[in-house]
Amino acid sequence: MKKKLSILLVVVALAAAGYWLFGGGENQQAAQGGAQQARPLQAIRLSERSITTYEELPGRTTAYKVAEIRPQVSGIITERLFKEGGAVKEGQQLYQIDPAPYQAAYDSAKADVQKAEANVKSIKARNRRYEELVKIDAVSKQEYEDIQASLAQANADIAIAKAAVAQAKINLDYTKVYAPIAGTIGKSTVTKGALVTAGQTTALATITSLDPIYVDMTQSSDDLMRLRASARDYENIPVTLFLGESGQAYPHKGKLQFHEVTVEQTTGSVQLRALFPNPDSLLLPGMFVRARLALEQPDALLVPQHAAARQPDGNLSVWKLDETGAVQPATISTGGALDGNWIVTGGVKEGDVIITEGLIGLKPGVKVTPVFAEAKAPAPSEPDSGE
Repeated sequence: MKKKLSILLVVVALAAAGYWLFGGGENQQAAQGGAQQARPLQAIRLSERSITTYEELPGRTTAYKVAEIRPQVSGIITERLFKEGGAVKEGQQLYQIDPAPYQAAYDSAKADVQKAEANVKSIKARNRRYEELVKIDAVSKQEYEDIQASLAQANADIAIAKAAVAQAKINLDYTKVYAPIAGTIGKSTVTKGALVTAGQTTALATITSLDPIYVDMTQSSDDLMRLRASARDYENIPVTLFLGESGQAYPHKGKLQFHEVTVEQTTGSVQLRALFPNPDSLLLPGMFVRARLALEQPDALLVPQHAAARQPDGNLSVWKLDETGAVQPATISTGGALDGNWIVTGGVKEGDVIITEGLIGLKPGVKVTPVFAEAKAPAPSEPDSGE
């Protein structure tokens, strides 16, 4: 019985060995042949699209207009005609300087004009008589030329007197100090009865125009170059403002106005300026704010971040399908991120096929069959202001 069992075991072992040699070997070869076939992997085909990105910069508010009020004539302040901290209109009278000495000077100048005009009438009459007398040699030519010179001198005296009248009128008008711009006026540095002098260094008051208002921002020169290259309409970039540590959004949108034409040598930065409406005077000069610039890029290429790998040298690379259907590594340069995608600025182009899944174990030259998923454009919604 034991002998029969031993023979049976030997037969089974031989059968298994034969199956492995003839049938199993064929299956292994078939498996190896399948490994050489193209692998189906998820992929995308790059296409240019319009996107909106956001760049946040620190800023500080600056008054749109500032006017320091100084007297242009000397005298005693007789009236202060505004309320400190209140709104004033352009052309509104603010101070009255004692006009008496300037009124007297003006009246005297007008009298000098009248005197000069009377002198001209007398000389003109003599000139007419001499003009007839010189024809009959009743007076010498020298006397006639002298009277003509006297007439010219008298006319010049009239012009000088009239200029003195104009200057006196200007000084008299300067005794009324007007607001050169509309805005909010600060405290007065003088009171009624104070003596002021023309061209003094201390301002009588300061008017600040708050609507609209500037926001000055600082950006590195490299970022500015990238911003100008990527933005569709650089001069009219919309700007959103956030106030204080809470990040409260300012209700009015602003627009980028300009940037400085020189770079700060010590920091390598450039100043940008945006203009904001400020009808409620919520923004005051000197406030620190955060400004968010909305940048529209019409021809952007997006690559999912999970499809790119960081190399030891710090560069990003992706697997790109070549003309033969094999994958090859491609180093890409980026200009920021948006909604889980890299904004690609170099290394790939529109129409390239990028592998997005199954990246582990990929090697250059491996054949791949791309499986395209439906592309989803990133939502252009503005990110939250809070951090």
